[in-house]
This record gives sequence, C-alpha cells and structure tokens, in this order.
Amino acid sequence: MLEAMLDGWGRQQRARRLDLETISDRRSVVQRFVSFSAEYPWHWSAAHVDEWSAAMLGEQGLAHSTVRAYQGALRLFCDFLTSPHYGWAAECERLFGTHPVQVCHEWNTAAHLVDYEGDPRRRPLTRNELQLLLDYADDQVGEAVRLRRKGALTAYRDATVLKTMYAWGLRPTETSRLDLPDFHRNPQAPELRGFGMVHVRYGKGAKGSGPRRRMVATVMPWAVDALEDYLVNVRPRFRHHAASSAVWLTERGGRLRPREIEARFAEYRDALGLDGALVPHCLRHSHVTHQVEDGVDPKFIQEQVGHRYASTTAIYTGVSTDFMNTMMRKALDRAYQPPERDS
Repeated sequence: MLEAMLDGWGRQQRARRLDLETISDRRSVVQRFVSFSAEYPWHWSAAHVDEWSAAMLGEQGLAHSTVRAYQGALRLFCDFLTSPHYGWAAECERLFGTHPVQVCHEWNTAAHLVDYEGDPRRRPLTRNELQLLLDYADDQVGEAVRLRRKGALTAYRDATVLKTMYAWGLRPTETSRLDLPDFHRNPQAPELRGFGMVHVRYGKGAKGSGPRRRMVATVMPWAVDALEDYLVNVRPRFRHHAASSAVWLTERGGRLRPREIEARFAEYRDALGLDGALVPHCLRHSHVTHQVEDGVDPKFIQEQVGHRYASTTAIYTGVSTDFMNTMMRKALDRAYQPPERDS
C-alpha cells in the first residue's frame, strides 16, 4: 500500500512537470520518515512530526532550511493522501479501519521567515582572496606538469571551472550542467567571439518547479580567454570528449558533478588557509559584490544572476571596507560642500 501511494504521488508530480530528481528526493524524505516513526501513513500523527523535527535539529544538527524542506515534502505527501480526488483515505478506511490525516501544521513546522537561510559566516571572497585562489589553482596545473604526474588535465579543468563560476556568477549545479551549445555570440560584443552570452538551462527552480533558464551576458573578457583555451586545447584530451556535449568532463568521459567542484574548492581553500566557511557558492556572492563595487547597475546584476527580487541580490552583496569608505567620503564631501551663492 505504501509503495502504491508513493508511486501515485510520483505520477501526480510528473503530471505537474516536476523534475525527476525533485520527485526522487521527496520520496526519500517520506521513506525516512516512515523508518523513523515505525508507522505507516494511515497511523501517523502530529506527535511523530514533533519527534522527527527534534531529532533532525538536535541530534543530526541539520540546518533550519533543510528541516523546513523535509517538512514541506512530508506535508505535500499528506496533502496527496488526504485529497478526495485520489481516494486513498477511503481505501485505508476500508482496509485498516483508519485513514491518513495531515500531520504537518503551522504550529509544528518551520516557517520561512527570512530571505536568506544559509550560514551567516558565508560571505564573498575579497579580491585578494579570489586572486590567491585562482592563482593557486593555476599553480597546480604547472606543478602537475613539472612533476609529470597524472592530474594535469583535471587541474586545468578545475581552474577554469572556478574562473567560470566567478566570471558569470554561476551556482555549482549550473556550472556542472553547462554544454557546448550553451555559449553564444553577442552581436553587441563581437570581440567576445562565441562567448558573449551563456545560456543557463539549469537555474534554481522555485516551489518545486523545474529548472529556470536565463541568459547571462559576459562582462569579464579575461574569462573568455581562459574558457576558450580550455575548450580548444584541454577538453579534447579527455576520454570520449567527442561523444559528449558536456563542457566539464571527467577522466572517464563523464560529466563533472557539483560535489566534485565542492571537493576541489575545499581542497584549495584549506591549502591556502582561507576561512573554512567559504564554499563554491561564495564565488557567486563575489561576482555580485564586485560588480556592485565596480558601479554596475543593480537591476542588470539581478537579471544576470537570475534573482526574482532585488532583495535577494542585496543579500548576496557584501561590499568591501574600501568601497564603503569611498562611498562615505563622497557622501560627507557632498554634505560639507558650502552652498552655492546667488550671483
């Protein structure tokens, strides 16, 4: 019965055109709740959710946003089971003498009260930190070549991955899923050749929807040279490169995964002694922050990174002390400027 319920829920979500990965993740959440509660859905109660939530927060130490997402998946499953359109309540009443009820309520689930729920220690890299990271990534390529050891190709690939994430303000998943046809010419910037625009096809969705697409204009020409060099001189050396459209290939010819990007970033971060709270997503924060410091229009930045609301882009922004001091000095100079005398 449980498997039939989960399969039916999966079909309902597919009918809504939700991504298969989203459906699979939600199914896993429900199965974990079944294991935790040791009860089937027709015997669940709000008390089971209370105990589960307390265990996730207290024992497992999961983030507030993660707990909220898990509770949301369970709430959706209960909505499906209790809907009269699918008849699960009536069928359970007939077979078991009881029926499923909604066990996730506003008083026992986490609310989404703030725009940003990530680790508050995460921040943009300073320009100096960014330069150190990219230089170190480039040095690993030279070191591998000098020692004639395996890994020079992957080191070159990963150095280019980090540059691409920063230069276009991409998330790890967006970067991982880039394909060769995603790069386009921009008639307004012919000097960028075939890299004037990047088509991001796997942007972060909202409320369980599928990936959101966006076009990102190239604003850092130096990154074009690095990316083109990788595509022309390095990517063709990977196994099965001709059979794949993926930009970032592994040594076996597969697609580089987000967790591999995260592992390489952590390796370089730790080797340089940088703040342990920094993650690859901080490169996206850095892109936004440095563009703001350089005077780029905030609305343009918002469109570039795919934020629906300007407040979200503002959360990503952490301008440097030098920038703040410069703006403060300009404001004070205007304030203390003597008024113009009438002629």
